[in-house]
Amino acid sequence: MIARIFPSIPQSVTVFIFWLLMAEDASPGTLLMATFLAWLMPQIAARLEREFARMGEAWILVPLGLKLLWDVLVANITVARQVLGPERRLQPGFIWIPLELTNIHGISALTSVITLTPGTLTAELSADRKHLLVHCLDVKDPQAMIDGIKQRYEAPLRRVFP
Repeated sequence: MIARIFPSIPQSVTVFIFWLLMAEDASPGTLLMATFLAWLMPQIAARLEREFARMGEAWILVPLGLKLLWDVLVANITVARQVLGPERRLQPGFIWIPLELTNIHGISALTSVITLTPGTLTAELSADRKHLLVHCLDVKDPQAMIDGIKQRYEAPLRRVFP
């Protein structure tokens, strides 16, 4: 009976606590809203299709994170130079990246990494999860962009999310 009302006690407790922390108040109205959300959010989450994260070599996230920090720094400088330079030199465009990642958590991580890097933005994931549409500020060589993303980010993420 309790599992039907609260499908996930840990999630309910977390939602309740986070609501109180965000509200910074313990008035009756805030407590009532926290209780309502602690009931509602797990109800909604229980109805969603779930794909659990399978973690492989998680240690790869450390060198990947360092590589990402470096790439963000370099991309910031590159984008600043491009934006401050002549606009006619920019060749913005969309590229479709074929994905070898199949784990939705890995795909999500890849989209985040791409979007964090200045000059690129993830726009769409195909319905079959096999292609990712990315907008690039400057696409002189689309295949080089695709190869770079696949080698620098997708390959390590495939080892983390097999």
